[in-house]
Amino acid sequence: MRRVALALPLAAEDRMAMELVRHGMELASRCSSADELAAAIERTQPDFAIIAASPRYLNDRLMAEADAAGVRLLALVASDSERRHAASLGLLEVADVEAEWAVLETLLVGSQEEPNLAPLERRGRVIAVWGPAGSPGRTSLAICLASELAAAGHTVALADVDTFSGSIAPALGLLDEAPGFAAACRLAAADSLTQQELERIGQRYLSSRGSFWVLTGIGRPNRWPELSADRVGKVVRACREWVDFTILDTGFSLENDEEISSDLFAPRRNGATLAALREAGDVVAVGSADPVGLSRFLRAHVDLLETVDSEIVTVVMNKIRAGAIGPRATSQVRQALLRFGGINSPVFVPHDQAAFDAAVLTGKTVLDVAGRSSARLAIATLVEERLAPQPTRSRRRAWSGRSRVAEAN
Repeated sequence: MRRVALALPLAAEDRMAMELVRHGMELASRCSSADELAAAIERTQPDFAIIAASPRYLNDRLMAEADAAGVRLLALVASDSERRHAASLGLLEVADVEAEWAVLETLLVGSQEEPNLAPLERRGRVIAVWGPAGSPGRTSLAICLASELAAAGHTVALADVDTFSGSIAPALGLLDEAPGFAAACRLAAADSLTQQELERIGQRYLSSRGSFWVLTGIGRPNRWPELSADRVGKVVRACREWVDFTILDTGFSLENDEEISSDLFAPRRNGATLAALREAGDVVAVGSADPVGLSRFLRAHVDLLETVDSEIVTVVMNKIRAGAIGPRATSQVRQALLRFGGINSPVFVPHDQAAFDAAVLTGKTVLDVAGRSSARLAIATLVEERLAPQPTRSRRRAWSGRSRVAEAN
């Protein structure tokens, strides 16, 4: 028998209590606030909790306690402000306060009956985009890779794993009140992450050239503990079964100094980046092609090779321009990488600030706003020759058809 805790105003509480009895569920506890329910979770051990979405009944403490105990929360919303409050805390499991019990029961137990991902035919590839500090263009490159792969006919998910400054959502003009990747991590911790859940919490970037899923990043840096290494690993493995390609926009830091902490079970802020890199089948390491950017990249590249196998790393030097390097900029950067880093066959992306400015201004990809950009063409070549060398037209037609149907609906 499933046990359900309640934290609701009196009228809604009485209605829910009767529904629980009527449908064979056990009432674990009745609480008058979020703090009271948070304190009672360990003692009463409910399977689920139905709460009101107002600040009195839903706060950070309750979210943390429910996550730790594996309790699924369902918030009942009575107004737009309550819906925004739930979204600001990253709780996406919400329903109208007047919803029928069948709707609530589906939200509560629908994904619990099959807690693990059902085996699918696809086994997708994971590409992590990493670069050192200093804004070398990690996010811009990750978005471009996702758009090129989608345009080639593949199903694609773009995930923001950066625990320092998640920026995919604003770059694509998407809402980030409820970070999709953090929600996926919470569901993974409760063994409730399914393909249906991924499609529910993911947002869709729509384009006639090729649409793709987006799992937005955390909007506030202090939420980084939600992205633990274990959770990130589970989410990435779930995405591998969901789509053909998963693009991970990671953070810059590869430091392991946190591991000297006496608390062996404390979350590590860099754990999300390290887990993403270790789960990836391909790592695209991007650096800025100027004297400062080259220096930063070469120093950090050593740490990267201590984390992943050098055979899966593709080096991309971004923003190539003679104004920062001098005449024959590409040749000079190539020689520097070979001499000081032993790096062969790097990919060079020309500096095209106008194209990327236009993309950010409109919340679209460079492919959509500046298809003939020299930078976009270089990235397209990278995808065609190294990351997805054999795109098929038949898959492109099939996926584009599904996209048009979905978007029309």
